[in-house]
Amino acid sequence: MRKTRVGKDCSRLRRLWRRCGLERNELRRRIDRMQRFFAFALLILFLAAAPPVAAYCTHWSYDSGMKAEQQERTHRHAVTATVLSTGGIGSSGDRYVHETVRAQWVWPAGKTHVDSLPAWKNAKIGSAQRIWVDDAGKVAVRPRPHSRTVTDAVYAAGAAVLGVAFPILVAYGLVRRRCDRRRDDLWEADWARMDADAGHNRPS
Repeated sequence: MRKTRVGKDCSRLRRLWRRCGLERNELRRRIDRMQRFFAFALLILFLAAAPPVAAYCTHWSYDSGMKAEQQERTHRHAVTATVLSTGGIGSSGDRYVHETVRAQWVWPAGKTHVDSLPAWKNAKIGSAQRIWVDDAGKVAVRPRPHSRTVTDAVYAAGAAVLGVAFPILVAYGLVRRRCDRRRDDLWEADWARMDADAGHNRPS
């Protein structure tokens, strides 16, 4: 049983060796071995460059995200807005129109601020809603969540890997194109040699 498993592993290694073009084969040209060599060299370059570049970009993105989180948490504050009136109309850009309410809230400096807010479900006079404001008391978006920082770091790592892979793939494509042209020339030369030999060996 153990010998059978070892034999299967050896056969798999031989197949992998053969698919990589590393076995001795009289039908494999020198240009084929050169192409395999360039492919392995580019693969090693990718494996050597991608991890550190991805790690650097991930660290940079995560560090920037953490700084943004800290800054927004410092300068944005949650307050309670109380509706004063309803029925207003507001717009977002040139296409979207939505209902608004007039509300007031007390911002961290202790002053009362009155402004329009997008209406929420069942909003009526006296209704209260938790909102976020900046240091000047103006409406702001919720502080950046930590999940966004993590997601951006993952995207940065993926973009870094793609950024390293793209020029390497382009380089391999150019090498492959050059090798294909060389192979075509060799095939043409072989066919011409065979035709010449056939003509010489033809009985007169």
